Amino acid sequence: MRTTPNYREIFCKRLKASRLARGLSQRNLGVLAGIDEFAASARINRYELGIHEVDIQTAQHLACVLNVPVAYFYTEDEQLAEMILLFSRSSSQLQEDVLALLR
Repeated sequence: MRTTPNYREIFCKRLKASRLARGLSQRNLGVLAGIDEFAASARINRYELGIHEVDIQTAQHLACVLNVPVAYFYTEDEQLAEMILLFSRSSSQLQEDVLALLR
């Protein structure tokens, strides 16, 4: 029996990992994503802990600041998540080559 992935947990883990990889504090990430500076740290903390679920617009802002595709936050497979990151950061030509190879 296949279990349903917990996308909230996946999002929390990837958000925190992306934030740390960029060297941002919770407050800085929140402010850069357009969250009020007085609430930024607490909101990001609650997103990372899964206390609050992020809406898609906020997820898009966070992804933009962290330079990751939104899909990266929700992909259940670790290898696919890495592929999404690497693909998004590759040149257009390399992306075309990869797609041709996969087809």
